[in-house]
Order: sequence, then C-alpha cells, then structure tokens
Amino acid sequence: MTAQPSFDLTGRTALVTGAARGLGRAIALALARAGADVALGLRRADSAPDLVDEIEALGRRVVAVQLDVTDLAQIAAGIAEAAESFGHLDILVNNAGAAPTNLAENVTEPDFDTTLAVNLKGTFFASQHAARLMLAQGFGRIVNVSSQAGLVALPGESVYCMTKAALIHLTKCLAVEWGSRGITVNAVAPTFIETPGTEKALADPAFRADVEERIAALHRVGQPADVTGAVIFLASPAAALVTGHTIVVDGGWTAR
Repeated sequence: MTAQPSFDLTGRTALVTGAARGLGRAIALALARAGADVALGLRRADSAPDLVDEIEALGRRVVAVQLDVTDLAQIAAGIAEAAESFGHLDILVNNAGAAPTNLAENVTEPDFDTTLAVNLKGTFFASQHAARLMLAQGFGRIVNVSSQAGLVALPGESVYCMTKAALIHLTKCLAVEWGSRGITVNAVAPTFIETPGTEKALADPAFRADVEERIAALHRVGQPADVTGAVIFLASPAAALVTGHTIVVDGGWTAR
C-alpha cells in the first residue's frame, strides 16, 4: 500500500532570505506552521522582531541572521549561523529579490548590477553555501523564488525578466548536479502578489485591471498564501521525486 504523501516539516530547519516582509515573511510563517524551525535572513538582523515573536508563538525555534545577499561574507556567515543555531540546515528558500523598473533604453549600470547581484548572484552563492552543508548530511531542499517574468516579457522589466529566467535555468542546473547526493532544487514563479512591494503599482486602477485581465483563468491578483503552498510542497516529503521543476503560480497568465 502506498503511503499518504506528507507535507509535515517537523524536525526540519529552514532559512528564508528576504524574510522581513511580503512574500518572504509569509513563507517563513508557512514553514513554521508546517513544523519547521526557521532562520530569517535579513538585511538588518533586528528588522523583524514581530516576526520572531510570531514564529516563537507557534512553538518553533527562530533565529534572525544578518544576511544581505549582495555581500558574500554575510551569505557565508548567515548560513553558518543558521546551521549552528539549529544543528543542521535542511531547507533554503531564496526569496530575496530586486525589481527596479525602467525602459530598456534607460536602464542604468547601477540598477543593472544591483538586480543581478540580488536576484542571481545572491541566489547562486546562498545555494552554494547551503548545499555544502546539505551535501555533507546527504539531504537538502532548495526552493528559488523566480517569477512569471522569467517566462513572459513584461514591459519596463527587461533586466528583472532576464534574471528570473536565469533563475529557472539555474534551478535545473543545480538540480542535475546535486540530485544524486540528496538535494532537490526547485522554483516557484508567481504572478503579481499582494505585498508591500506591489502595493503602489496595484493601487493604480488601470494597472490593476490590466493585471487581472491578463491573469486569464482566475482574474484576480494573487495572495501570499497562493505561493506559500507551493513552497511547502517543494520542501516537504511529498515532493521527494520533484527536482529541476518550476511551479508557475500565475492564475493562467502564461497559459495564453
């Protein structure tokens, strides 16, 4: 008889980058509710005391670590601190992201470099440092937060789209390289989600109406819980045979 798939993360430990607000915060809370102890990767280690309190109230261990993904020294130190605090590190969610908006002809070099440093370079080196620990223990789950922008063109988002497309392919490369040694690497690719980062854009009625129209199947802007379910699945035993895959959480945007 086949066992019922389990989504329980009890006994597992996780690190979420960019955990202070928005989708990162929601993912950290979802991991804790699923049973995991959670390290919060923050640009300022003291920036989310309320989130620390909320996770502790769930009965989970939590540690806030200084982790600016554009700083390789902080990546190494933050991941080491998380593993030391819990005794092991099982799950990494690469959520930190940057999305400066500009027409391609007006993109500046600093914006270009920052977007690549956060979205791509930071994800690669956080994965590398976490994987070194995971390889030693023979188990690991890495989940990258990409975007529907990695699959379709969004006007004024050329550099962002480029980095999110690269993340999808990086996910495949790391999955193939590390799979035989116990690590799965997957990604989620959300549409527009209601977070502080999208609040200003979605406050424009015309922009919001266009977004809802393009979300062809469901015609609504996404909520953080629409994405956290996919992350929990990919981190859980239920996804043991899933690797190199991107779950597109876009309400049908890319289906047409």
